[in-house]
Amino acid sequence: MSKRDSADFRVGDLIVYPAHGVGRIVSIREEELYGARAEMIVITIEQEGLRLMVPTGRVAPSGLRRLADRTLAERALEVLAGRPKGKTGTWPRRAQEYERKIRSGDLLLAAEVVRDLRAGSGSGSYSERQIYERALDRVVREVGPVLGRDTELLRRELEPSGDRKAA
Repeated sequence: MSKRDSADFRVGDLIVYPAHGVGRIVSIREEELYGARAEMIVITIEQEGLRLMVPTGRVAPSGLRRLADRTLAERALEVLAGRPKGKTGTWPRRAQEYERKIRSGDLLLAAEVVRDLRAGSGSGSYSERQIYERALDRVVREVGPVLGRDTELLRRELEPSGDRKAA
């Protein structure tokens, strides 16, 4: 990423870091990295209590991106309203695929995980509920701000009538 491209991000911007979800840029500053000066984007991921520094030259490979636009956020809600995919394969294989989708940073893939795991509402294992909660958190923390919705209200709307609660 060039110096000009790093100007696309500003302090205070909400962003998505694929491995951790939605965060906020708290500063952009020069740091010494392996004996050389590098411009770093400093990000906090409040829900995980993390503070990350991403060199501006590593933004693209890291997957760091802006929040989805309104059209994509609305499409995610459509995915959530859709028919869940049937369960195929063993749980460990499905869990691995669900985790891959969540870590991809792709809003629509995270919405698919929520849709598919919500279908078994209340009957899932502990690990299934954990994956569901992680995917739901990613979706509401991105869709809420984009659509100007309170994230907790949106979470309650998307959860099936109280069947699932964080364990």
